[in-house]
Amino acid sequence: MENKTIARKLRLLSQLMELHEVNPFKVKSMANASLKVDKLPYPVKNKTTAELEKIEGIGKSTAAKITELLENESIVELDELIAQTPAGVIEMMGIKGIGAKKVAVIWRELGIENLGELYYACNENRLVEAKGFGLKTQDEIRKVIEFTMASHGKFLYVQVEPEAKDMLERLKAIFPDGLIDYAGEFRRCCEIISELTIVLGSRDQEIALNSLQQSAIMANIKTNENHITGHLENGLKIDIVCVEKRYFSKELFEQTGSDEHVNIVLERAVDVIDQPVSEEIIYQKAGLTYMPPELREGTAFIKKAKTDDLPKLITYFDLKGALHNHSTWSDGINTVEEMALYCRDELKLEYLGMCDHSKSAFYAKGLTIERVLQQQEEIDHLNKKLEGFHIFKGIESDILYDGSLDYPDEILKKFDFIVASVHSILKMDEEKATSRLIKAIENPYTTILGHPTGRLLLSRSGYPINYKKVIDACAANNVVIEVNANPFRLDLDWRWHQYALEKGVWLSINPDAHRKEGFLDMHYGILAARKGGLYKERCLNALSLEEISSFFEKKNRG
Repeated sequence: MENKTIARKLRLLSQLMELHEVNPFKVKSMANASLKVDKLPYPVKNKTTAELEKIEGIGKSTAAKITELLENESIVELDELIAQTPAGVIEMMGIKGIGAKKVAVIWRELGIENLGELYYACNENRLVEAKGFGLKTQDEIRKVIEFTMASHGKFLYVQVEPEAKDMLERLKAIFPDGLIDYAGEFRRCCEIISELTIVLGSRDQEIALNSLQQSAIMANIKTNENHITGHLENGLKIDIVCVEKRYFSKELFEQTGSDEHVNIVLERAVDVIDQPVSEEIIYQKAGLTYMPPELREGTAFIKKAKTDDLPKLITYFDLKGALHNHSTWSDGINTVEEMALYCRDELKLEYLGMCDHSKSAFYAKGLTIERVLQQQEEIDHLNKKLEGFHIFKGIESDILYDGSLDYPDEILKKFDFIVASVHSILKMDEEKATSRLIKAIENPYTTILGHPTGRLLLSRSGYPINYKKVIDACAANNVVIEVNANPFRLDLDWRWHQYALEKGVWLSINPDAHRKEGFLDMHYGILAARKGGLYKERCLNALSLEEISSFFEKKNRG
């Protein structure tokens, strides 16, 4: 075993000892020994325990640990500490700039157990509230995690969006008379992007290719037939497809849809489509209604396009209010009044649904029963004060391990609506997770099922559930399912929206905003909902104030 491997093991042992609050002297001794072994000019693997003890900086106890590691390829104490520590917490200790003490705060006080949850917390500004953390540390941690995510070659849509806009502007500056548009995953509004594809139509394909080859528009530029590829500084792959203008629409169509979608449409075409003037012509010749890019995944919507029965997809302007939001009463940044004024004056919405965390979410300053009553009193006052706007009294009630909600019925009935969500004990098998959700859905006070799987894109897959059973339960109990618009969640997954709609279940595009700017995440919720084929007539927060008030009253009457 090499010295570096031994040093790494000792360093991890010292970090875990500190994390679990072992004697500080032992922690320091182990950390010093790790540094010493790493710098030794000779290998220690052939040394006896007695010889190791004589090395400056390595005492009797540490020498015994090294011998144990060399003989057994493991250290019992290290294995025990690893068993007591979530794998994601151990991974967090590899982040530059934060030691075991800060990781302990993140884990024990904030309830964060992996990098994905930590990244989510950074974006929600939760870290700055913890002891020993500031805005600068939070930003540095976020950048390190982003770099780690990028190294895997996958990006969230929200991360690619500003880069895509910048690339399009730069291309338009080079080719002011060109036909330029996004294609591929980005145009289909996929939640995860592995490559940004852009189609460029110009008068002269060769000139366009040469211009791009000589440009500094991206790094590592290469040419493969009519494709110019490269990558941006953050590692995002770029593919620019160059064609003559007359072929632009066909190339855009072929580069946008999934392979399965493109093939089935072209197979249906009654004659050769060589130089269509628009994508609409391609669908027309295939005997199909034009299909928006978001729906071009596989064959899911082909049948509806064949019978001219595609849904009129929801738009951002269809939304009338924002439900599921947090304020300074729990872990939000802005007051209830600030959130309400932003929705009314900036976003021109009709209503706001406040859903601060419930009492079980101690790490997020969850509301005790006394504080629930105080907040509701404040909301009553604000509803008298604010003209042309209404604040609904809600709560994000934790779904406990047995599926119950964490307030007694006499408190639950005081809310206008309740979002029921799982936040703790996420490690469950499918049967347990499904039964836990269904029990909460069957609670007569549950209005909306919040982020149904608890997933965090690219970092936490979420607990496994039987989607059909959960959705069927929502249909049977008149429970709305949330499309959590936070771009790190987008949960319920769009792949299950059609099943929910077919079962008569309402969906609600909820920002889960923790600050005023968080309301803007509804943009990403809209994109996900459009991929799922959602239309405004089945979206809860597309209802007017009068309509949603009636919806809540009817639900609460049972």
